[in-house]
Amino acid sequence: MHAREHTSAAAPVSVSRAPRLWPVRYRLIGLTFALSMLLYVDRVAISTAKGPITSELGLSDTQFGWVLSAFALGYALFQTPGGFLADRYGARIALTTVVSLWSVFTALTGLAHGYVTLLVYRFLFGVGEAGAYPTCARAFYNWLPVAERGLAQGINFSGARVGAAFALPAIAWIVTAMGWRVTFYVLGGAGLAYAAAWWWWFRDLPEDHPSLSADERAVIVKGRAAVSTVASAPRLGVSAIARSANMWIAMGQYFASNFTFFFCLTWLFPYLQRTYHLQATQAGLLSSAPLIAGACGNWVGGSAVDALYRRGHWTISRRLPAVIGFVLAAAGLLGSLAAHEMYAKVLLLSVAVFGSDMTLPSSWAFCIDIGRSDAGVVSGTMNMAGNVGSFVTSLAFPYLLIWTGSPSPFFIVGATLNVGAAILWMRARPDRPIVAVRA
Repeated sequence: MHAREHTSAAAPVSVSRAPRLWPVRYRLIGLTFALSMLLYVDRVAISTAKGPITSELGLSDTQFGWVLSAFALGYALFQTPGGFLADRYGARIALTTVVSLWSVFTALTGLAHGYVTLLVYRFLFGVGEAGAYPTCARAFYNWLPVAERGLAQGINFSGARVGAAFALPAIAWIVTAMGWRVTFYVLGGAGLAYAAAWWWWFRDLPEDHPSLSADERAVIVKGRAAVSTVASAPRLGVSAIARSANMWIAMGQYFASNFTFFFCLTWLFPYLQRTYHLQATQAGLLSSAPLIAGACGNWVGGSAVDALYRRGHWTISRRLPAVIGFVLAAAGLLGSLAAHEMYAKVLLLSVAVFGSDMTLPSSWAFCIDIGRSDAGVVSGTMNMAGNVGSFVTSLAFPYLLIWTGSPSPFFIVGATLNVGAAILWMRARPDRPIVAVRA
């Protein structure tokens, strides 16, 4: 059954008439915020547990880099299939499936007994996580008015940063207290509990949700109708996506964004710990600072996107926050090269991540703009390109460090990519959706 949007005034299956203090669609945003937290707690746990894992399994830094990149590769390759799953079967089935899948492989990470098994489990963990954000984008297309999608995306991704920031010191403590294997078992169980809760609460169309009031239903239908497509519109194929300039712009800029951010999830913790001779908990607390800055960047970027859109500046609402964000990211990375004191370096890296994350609400709102009822597969394709950036980051940092003896080339490459992304955004056109190529 196709999970297509219906914008007609047909009566829903069950509609509550009582006014609600907290609209149902805001509860959806709360659920996706929690999903982002869980997703990034699970993702960053392996970086936090690097010490005991590499010690017990006898891994080198470059081998551990390949373990991190195995996740990024699986995550990147299955973004578009994950988006297609959401578009084809709906966000309810899709998200329940992907959360269950990644949670199983999170738990199995705790059973790894060598380099190869750890590579396989982390690759499959990435495959499982791949469908999460494209599915959220597809759910937001059905559930949220256009004028609310920027901040909703910002809140959604801020959950990832809060989750990762919490995980760095907390997982470091849990690993010390319980061991790294038990830590992954616990995280896997938490994911399965979330999957069950999502299946119970969510409905693909807000009109089908038993708690939705008539007033809120009218707000949603009216707010999304301005850019809706009819249910009979043909689905986007590979040819239509590949021919879209907007799609290539989205992919290119997201590669740069992930190249910057993924460093904080993977190598920042061990880099600070080794460079400044820190205890694990102290390194975790310092590593969380850029992630908190990223959460703030998401809120600022999302608020700017929606505020500009409400003033009638659709194109500017996507471009301007992203351009400002990428300029800040480049400045932060270059500034960190001149900072040798620990707190100054962390502060400048926080500026870089604030800027990088400020671009995310623009990116995902843009995908919904140009993908519409195929927002899942379009956002998945963008995220695939972005996570090729994550894959490159996982390997570029350790190898550039070995080849040059300095982390500086890595940060220079990142700054260059951010400047290029800012230039790309100047050509983005949210008012030009991708059109299916008819046979």
